Amino acid sequence: MADKTIAQQVADFASVSNYDRLPTEVRESVKMRVLDTLGICIAASQLDTSGFARSYSQRLGGGGAAHAVGIPALMSPHQAAFVNGVLAHSLDYDDTHLPSVLHPSATIVPTALAVAEETGATGQQVIAAIACGLEVCVRAGVAGYDPVTKSSLFFEHGQHATSICGAIGASVTAALLYGFDSEQIVHSLGLAASFGSGIIEANRTGGTVKRLHCGWAAHAAISAAQLVAAGFTGPPTLFEGRFGFFEAWLHGDQARPEAMVEGLGDVWEVPGIFFKPYPANHFTHCAVDAAGRLRERGVNPSDIDSITLGVASATVRTIGEPLAVKQNPETGYMAQFSGPYAVATGLIGGGGLGASLADYTDELTRDPVRKSIMAKVTVVADPLCDQIFPMQFPAVLTASLRDGTVIREEVLANKGGGKNPLSFDDIAKKFATNVEVTGETAMGESLRNAVASLDKLATLRELMEPLGKEI
Repeated sequence: MADKTIAQQVADFASVSNYDRLPTEVRESVKMRVLDTLGICIAASQLDTSGFARSYSQRLGGGGAAHAVGIPALMSPHQAAFVNGVLAHSLDYDDTHLPSVLHPSATIVPTALAVAEETGATGQQVIAAIACGLEVCVRAGVAGYDPVTKSSLFFEHGQHATSICGAIGASVTAALLYGFDSEQIVHSLGLAASFGSGIIEANRTGGTVKRLHCGWAAHAAISAAQLVAAGFTGPPTLFEGRFGFFEAWLHGDQARPEAMVEGLGDVWEVPGIFFKPYPANHFTHCAVDAAGRLRERGVNPSDIDSITLGVASATVRTIGEPLAVKQNPETGYMAQFSGPYAVATGLIGGGGLGASLADYTDELTRDPVRKSIMAKVTVVADPLCDQIFPMQFPAVLTASLRDGTVIREEVLANKGGGKNPLSFDDIAKKFATNVEVTGETAMGESLRNAVASLDKLATLRELMEPLGKEI
């Protein structure tokens, strides 16, 4: 295998990784990711940007065989995957892989569902295609991880690894569901490598373009596969070539190409991808849990004189600076990126698995109790957290009470990761909470049951038809 290019090795892996060859934990993980992604899509259907995506896709016209959330008419797989991908990434509630810090399911799952409807694929074929797409996606992300600086080279270069690597992984998913052989998968990867895109300046200065990224990556992946079917080809050295993926995105010698193929097929990354239990920046999650422990110990907000939230140095700028802004978020979206707000949420107690969409609203940012808690919270770099980051996003919370008592709570492993996993029932609870936002409880029950038996479905009709209802 050493004489083959990276793309050829990836394609060989994917072409033989059918359902029967998947480890049980990979199969079950994929089912949970389908349920999680669909719940997020349904909850996000209410956003104005979701309406923009639906309107754009419907204006393109044309029939098809795939469903997009909230659109009764069938669409082409490109457009259905685009809409669902936009929705899946719009709430910052989708899963996260570490240490690459990318969000794979928001691109891979919409791609698989759309192509599977077009091709009539079975549930088992869908599970295998999603598993392979997720695996390739996150490995491409890890190839851009710098273990010295503990950062993503994609991120440092202003690139959104989620969409760039998402197009790569999703092209494998699409190719498998179109029945491609290993050579055709290589070509799909080669085309997708030219289609993947995304810059993250909107994280700094605003704009809603980031919500488009996963949808566009899914659109690109399906386009790549269909263009291969039409006769286009890609370079076999698309990753390691002189002008290939690693050189273009990661500046060549900074890349870690071995991450793409080491243990491929034997060691699966998929089960270790972190679910997001809370609809907020992942850096804030352990702060919610640490504050929740204070609440469980009977600490009331009025008992507290001051709180120090210790996190990894690299995350302070995201959730703790400028402190005055993080202590006074003006919108629910700003609250999603606030360490002090996370502490307030944990102390008060939230919905779902501990915090839900209902806990991050514009109105609640003005809640006097939350504001009084946030005013007491400072965010600092913590050496213990630095030792663990970025394999986890830990938090050390130190509360000084008015009676002189000091309480320290350490949460060193994120809920939803391998060291603190969520079950299918946990994800089903998150799913139900998301569906409740739209009042579509009956549809939610139908979808939950369909996903639970995904491996037994002859086609995806039972799963996808309910999603076409206007929400």
